[in-house]
Amino acid sequence: MDLIWGTTLMIGIAIVMLVYNWKLGLAVLAVVPVLFAVSVFFRKRILRTSRLVRKYNSRITAAYNESIVGVRTSKVFVREEDNLRDFDHLADEMCAHSIRNAILSAVYLPIVLSLGSIAIAMALATGGHQVLIGVLSIGEVVMFMYYAQLFFAPIQDLSAWFAELQMAQASAERVLSLIDSVPDVRDSDEVARRIQQSGNDGHPDEVGRIEFENVGFRYDTGPDIISDFNLVVEPGQTIALVGATGGGKSTLVNLLCRFYEPTAGRILIDGIEYRDRGLLWLQSNLGIVLQQPHLFSGSIGENIRYGQLDATPQQIEDAAKLAGAHDFIAELEADYETEVGEGGDQLSLGQKQLVSFARAILKRPRLLVMDEATSSIDTETERHIQHGLAQMLKGRTSFVIAHRLSTIRAAGRILVIEKGQILEQGTHSELLESGGHYHDLYTEQSMRDIVRIDNAIDPFA
Repeated sequence: MDLIWGTTLMIGIAIVMLVYNWKLGLAVLAVVPVLFAVSVFFRKRILRTSRLVRKYNSRITAAYNESIVGVRTSKVFVREEDNLRDFDHLADEMCAHSIRNAILSAVYLPIVLSLGSIAIAMALATGGHQVLIGVLSIGEVVMFMYYAQLFFAPIQDLSAWFAELQMAQASAERVLSLIDSVPDVRDSDEVARRIQQSGNDGHPDEVGRIEFENVGFRYDTGPDIISDFNLVVEPGQTIALVGATGGGKSTLVNLLCRFYEPTAGRILIDGIEYRDRGLLWLQSNLGIVLQQPHLFSGSIGENIRYGQLDATPQQIEDAAKLAGAHDFIAELEADYETEVGEGGDQLSLGQKQLVSFARAILKRPRLLVMDEATSSIDTETERHIQHGLAQMLKGRTSFVIAHRLSTIRAAGRILVIEKGQILEQGTHSELLESGGHYHDLYTEQSMRDIVRIDNAIDPFA
């Protein structure tokens, strides 16, 4: 509003001055190009320092949050002084840029005022000369001086907001750059058009046979993580992925969930390339339980209901029972109304995992992915969950990543993954009989479990 009002007023006054006495009008307006050049000069520098202030403010916030979250690690490795020095360095950088920004802002307004005063002085000098030669009256000179003062009044008002506008622009750029960013994985224009026209992607609403055809994947220009990977998964089959860390198990699951897309080959669902299907359709049929579960601030019931927003309290309780979470929830004072805190910090890692299991069960997905989902749960609870999942997974396709091999013995097919390739595959008994890599892994892990049990019985052994 100030900009529209000020611009309109300045244009009107300029027209009146030029029509009434163009020489005197030009004397007043002569400083406008200089004012424009000064504004451009300061705008660039104030905006640059404002961007640096916002940048270092964000880095300080991130460092502060990281230090609080990792406070135990900092204490164990005696990193408090080093962290403080790093924080001080960031604070000094932000202070320096803030001071420079404040100086530029403080200098700009006096320059604008000075230019306005120069314009009034020029109007007085030019008008005075015309009075002396009898061309202009004293009253007309006073009128022009008043017009000159009125002409620069909006400029002075806008100049007071100028620095704050640059800081606002710097802040808005950071927010809008995130809002305007285009995801790498998104529906193609053709799929988006079909969804817009008919409300769906034009294919049957079924998740059946899944095929990996010569699938390859790499991050940007890095080395191949997966290359020439082939796999056929029949409907309702449970596929277990085992192998060393970094072998590509999680990457394969991420490709299936379309968090990434293959850089080579293709993935088919019921014979249809999954990039020809809607992203929302795929992920709506997907349930995921991760090694590090995430809960939102709110109650336990609300976090379970996140899997199905219209679920009834009875459905929530049934899902919790199936996941093995009902017993510990019932022992809490407010049971399903218990607040979990920010990120679920009021619950143990195992309890958060059980809640995430209940959330996935409530959604009843056609495709279930579990990435080290039972690593934080005791053996007895795990057996209970396995029994519940066995009932839920009937007729559903599932992918399970596990280092604890005892959890995947009942899988329909076990794949041993190494360097993005299938090293071995088969059922638990078939792989043990073959005496290969899986046999070695299972034997080694079983021996460790025996030693762990012995140590638990006799801790001084």
